[in-house]
Amino acid sequence: MNDYDETTAFLGKWGRFQQIVFFLLCVSTIPNGTGVLSIIFVAAIPSHHCMIPEHNLTQEWHNAIIPVKVVDGKQELSKCSRYKLDVVRNLSAQGLIPGRDVNLTDLEQEACLDGWSYSRDIYQSTIVSQFDLVCSDQWKQPFSSTIYFLGVLAGSFFTGQLSDRYGRKPVFFGTMAAQAIFTFLQVFSPSWTVFAILLFFSGLGQIGNYQSAFVLGSEILAGNVRVLFSTLGTCLCFAIGYMILPLLAFFFRDWKSLLLVITLPCLLYIPLWWFIPESPRWLLCRGRVEEAEAIVRDAAKKNKVEAPQIIFQHCTADEKKTCSGKEERLTILDLMRIKHIRIPSIILCYVWFTLVSGYFGLSLNSAQLSGNPYISCFISGAVEVPAYICCWLALQHLPRRLSVSFTAILGALSLFFIQLVPHTLPELAITLEMLGKYALTISTTLMFPYTAELYPTVIRSTATGLCGTFSRIGSSVAPFLFHLRTYSPYAPYIILGTLTLVAAFVTLFLPESFGHPLPETIDQMLKREKLKFPCITRKETPEPAVPLESRL
Repeated sequence: MNDYDETTAFLGKWGRFQQIVFFLLCVSTIPNGTGVLSIIFVAAIPSHHCMIPEHNLTQEWHNAIIPVKVVDGKQELSKCSRYKLDVVRNLSAQGLIPGRDVNLTDLEQEACLDGWSYSRDIYQSTIVSQFDLVCSDQWKQPFSSTIYFLGVLAGSFFTGQLSDRYGRKPVFFGTMAAQAIFTFLQVFSPSWTVFAILLFFSGLGQIGNYQSAFVLGSEILAGNVRVLFSTLGTCLCFAIGYMILPLLAFFFRDWKSLLLVITLPCLLYIPLWWFIPESPRWLLCRGRVEEAEAIVRDAAKKNKVEAPQIIFQHCTADEKKTCSGKEERLTILDLMRIKHIRIPSIILCYVWFTLVSGYFGLSLNSAQLSGNPYISCFISGAVEVPAYICCWLALQHLPRRLSVSFTAILGALSLFFIQLVPHTLPELAITLEMLGKYALTISTTLMFPYTAELYPTVIRSTATGLCGTFSRIGSSVAPFLFHLRTYSPYAPYIILGTLTLVAAFVTLFLPESFGHPLPETIDQMLKREKLKFPCITRKETPEPAVPLESRL
């Protein structure tokens, strides 16, 4: 089959058909921006201490019953203990004054047997206050984020293969419906266990929706419009959703109300099934030439251009067999079995793991940067806007490989320098962390089109699903990574910086895709620049095309 972009060039690149697809797919990522990071507010930890039942305690003992501890050089009330209530009640009845008549350090302490009292100064309610995810159950708070990203991981693994088998469009709308339904059901969770199960399936739907939309747009759009879609399109709309999140959370400070508001846009989007077409590239590779031609002719009608009488006349019987036969049945295992794809796939999986773990680690940590989590989260989202603009410019004018490597190095150095900032300059530390977030956002965004451009249509969605799987392993680790600050405040930054430096180096060994059309088959992928060390050049003889079986 000849190049799809050349065959459909008569449509133009920015007609009414492309505009509809571009706008609808981009807008679909706004709920992703609000949904993915809603856990920042849904699982936020309010200030809390042991609840004191209504007993006949004097005001002095009521104020003193919670022990005072020193944390990071500051005094604060204990969150998980109180002085033994029976002892305090007897001392209060005797009229003794704490600190004067009684040495508080000599009193026995006990756990929060009557539950906890949570501050409502910032949050009216979160799952932490709803299900008491504190003290001995504190591990459930970061694990909630991990469960969500494990759902995203499962979705990355399965939806890519489902999309390659059953089509981009059914998976796109099916996972969007799943995302809306399971997010809505979370509101009625009677326990944390039920909430966690529903959260897992919500994450599965979220990534399936985003991944299918990205692949669908990449295959329908062409040229600079494709680059615009994958950067200033989907990613900028994701950032808009990210910035809308703290605004919604500010007005809806109860976690249930916030989830209901986030669910609504997904439900409104489902009727648009009749406006978004299936990918003609995918239909051709399934041998469904008539359906692909029907979509292209409808696109020509919308763009007010005349289509040729036979659009895909070059798709002979033998070529249809090639497109829909052996290579059609490629699976995720073929990414490891085919030797020319194996090493790039391994490198891409590591780079995705590292960059996404850094991106989500810094994003989830945004609420801890200042005293106002809503402003901090908004700033963290706003940083992504110039990052996506720079990414768009880089994709138009710069090689993919060097762009990813350079921005990854910038992000790593920013994280390393945080540990050199004195405690008297917290603003500088925040600036460096936001610079790291800015650089990692660029490099992560560049990886989306870069990965899609490296693989052929017959296995593109499966390959992006595999890379997405490793990226979600990184995002699953991210919530616990920043909990290492309990042992060392700089441990998360040192670990992320080191992993990112290694990612910047190994990226240089990937093939370059800048200026090349999207490959349709394995043979077209192999015609690109071969994997080689960046500092070593050698003359290579052309390699003739060989059957797929001989490359395994």
